[in-house]
Amino acid sequence: MEINDKKIELNISKAKNGHQAAFSFLLDSFWANVYNYQLKRTRSENDAEDITIQTFSKAFDKIHTFDDRYVFKTWLITISKNVHIDLLRKKNASILAETTIEQEEKVYLVADENPTPEDKIIREQNLAKLLRDIKQLKPKYQEVIQLRYFQELSYKEISKQINEPMNNVKVKLLRAKKLLAEIIKKN
Repeated sequence: MEINDKKIELNISKAKNGHQAAFSFLLDSFWANVYNYQLKRTRSENDAEDITIQTFSKAFDKIHTFDDRYVFKTWLITISKNVHIDLLRKKNASILAETTIEQEEKVYLVADENPTPEDKIIREQNLAKLLRDIKQLKPKYQEVIQLRYFQELSYKEISKQINEPMNNVKVKLLRAKKLLAEIIKKN
C-alpha cells in the first residue's frame, strides 16, 4: 500500500489531537513495518506481535512528543527496538530464567531431607519410649524436663512457673537429665 507523506503528516497531527480514526490509520499503515522488523529480531511470531502491540501502545501514549522533523516509521522502529531490549533485560533478570537440561536434571539429585513415613514411625516410637522413661522420674524432675524440652521455656520462664530460683532450676534440670540418662541406659 502506497502511503503518501502528506496523508501521514495529517494523520499524525490528528492523532496528536486525539482523533481515533487517525490512530487506526497509523496502526494500519505501519503495523507491517514494525511487525516484520521484530519478526527478524525475535524469530517468533508471538513475540513479534506482542512487541508490536506494545510499540504502538507506547507510541500512541507519547504521540504528542513526536517531532515532525523526523520520519514516523523510524520513530516507531526505535520505540520497538527499545521495547524489545527492555523485555530481554526483564527476561534475563527474571528468577524464572531459562535453564539447561543439565541444570534441570541436577534439581532431582538434591536429597530430600523430609522424613519418610518410616522415619516418622521410628521417631514416634522413640518419643513414646522416651516419654515412658521420663515417667519413671520423680514428678519434680518430670516437670522441669517437660517445661524445658517440650514447651521450650527458658530457665527464667521455668523459674517463674515453678516459683523457684533460677539456680535451683538449672540444678534440677541437670539432675533430671542425669537420672533420665541412667534410666535409658538400663532399658
